[in-house]
Amino acid sequence: MSNTENWGSRVGLVLAMAGNAVGLGNFLRFPVQAVQNGGGAFIIPYLVCFLLMGIPLLWVEWAMGRFGGRHGHHSTPFIMHQMDPRRALWKYIGVFGIFTNLAVAAYYCYLESWTLSYIWHSIAGTFIGQSADQVAGFFSTYVDVGVSTTGIPYEAVVFWILCLALNTWILAKGLSGGVEKVAKIGMPLLILFGVILAIRGVTLTAGENGAINDGTVGLNFLWTPDYSAMWSGKVWLAAAGQIFFTLSVGMGTIQCYASYVRKKDDIALNAMSAGWMNEFVEVVLGAAVIIPISIGYLGIDKVVELTKTGGLGLGFKTLPYLFTQWGPVLAAVAGVCWFGLLFFAGVTSSLAMGTPIMGFLKDEFGWKHKNAAWFFGGVVFLLGLPCVFWFSEGVFDEFDYWAGTVSLVVFALFEIILFAWIFGMDKGWNEINAGADIKVPVIFRYIIQYITPLFLIGVFIGSLPAIWEKMNEDVPWQVWVGRVILLSVFFITSWFVYVAYQKRRKQLDTVKP
Repeated sequence: MSNTENWGSRVGLVLAMAGNAVGLGNFLRFPVQAVQNGGGAFIIPYLVCFLLMGIPLLWVEWAMGRFGGRHGHHSTPFIMHQMDPRRALWKYIGVFGIFTNLAVAAYYCYLESWTLSYIWHSIAGTFIGQSADQVAGFFSTYVDVGVSTTGIPYEAVVFWILCLALNTWILAKGLSGGVEKVAKIGMPLLILFGVILAIRGVTLTAGENGAINDGTVGLNFLWTPDYSAMWSGKVWLAAAGQIFFTLSVGMGTIQCYASYVRKKDDIALNAMSAGWMNEFVEVVLGAAVIIPISIGYLGIDKVVELTKTGGLGLGFKTLPYLFTQWGPVLAAVAGVCWFGLLFFAGVTSSLAMGTPIMGFLKDEFGWKHKNAAWFFGGVVFLLGLPCVFWFSEGVFDEFDYWAGTVSLVVFALFEIILFAWIFGMDKGWNEINAGADIKVPVIFRYIIQYITPLFLIGVFIGSLPAIWEKMNEDVPWQVWVGRVILLSVFFITSWFVYVAYQKRRKQLDTVKP
């Protein structure tokens, strides 16, 4: 069955690509990483990693995707195989581009569903009159799936299923009819909500509504540089890791989206536009909300302590209480804006996770679009069950570590080697520049070929001690079940790729004279 979908407009494509990149990490992870790694000094290694690793990988993945799409491939196993048909290895490396999206979607949709629930609770005024400890305790109660905060049995499960069903329904509408429409609505609303909260955060006044600091105190703290941190390998690893998180490189989603670009359409400017839009949302808006508001009410020492538990604690346990200081009406508005922007950041990313799986099923097995979408939803539901019911045992975090961190680095390293050294930099550079609306600086040819692979090798080697430590942790049996599930998903996906390849070979043998 032919897979002939296309994007409806260039604006829709760029917004969808930016939506794929702009995720929950822009608002929950980046500010915390900056606080923990030198404040304003963190932005230097961060921008260096963006220019030497992020932008090159964006161009590489867009180019790979358009190249594969021109040959009828919309998933990384056969996009990579097309780039080097002589070796069977590459299509199995490409399995990461399917596996990662299934495994990440399994826990990401659950996290995304929290934002829907918190929007409801913000409107309902659940947090009004509660103490800081009560609001923080609400989250722990909520993720205990046997407990209900609304009277709805298994409330967290219900919101999760609703969120997953919504994702699946949008995916079933197609690229232009579903994903693109959501991006055109969701991205502007996300930016609008972010601007509203950023203005409120920066204009906080000490002594007003219980604030102890001006909002600018939080901004100054966040961006005051500790230059000694720049010489730490840990800070550079954190910066590189944030680039992976923030741009969604190494997942296979960009290749899939780009595979639906017409063969003469620009990818160079489109990739830059999506990448810089993500940076604006992360560095400007993401940094102007959670830290300024938190420091405005809690002070620097308390916020530094809270950042040790990550952005989820600040975003879900702390901000809802701080919003209540503004009165019931403004608290509801702020809650809708904060959790609304998190929802749109989440849904535009989770939709991207479905497209590689659907593209694979449509290309290789002739599935109809709607059937492929609902199959993806069903698999994510099954994989998500242990993340939901064993959240407290650490399965959620386990999926995030292996699928959302380690897999990204491994896949990105292999794909840059394939593109620059196997496919060849001459052909690769021509592919990036074909139909380009900008002149890509020639220095990036050498960055892609030499610097980016070295960066990725450094990131991978630097992460090995943490991987070894992770493997030797004393963990509950539920975590080991989660690890077995992840391995099983990878090998089952590899088997499907093998079956698809044998099917292709048989078809080729049939048409030979």
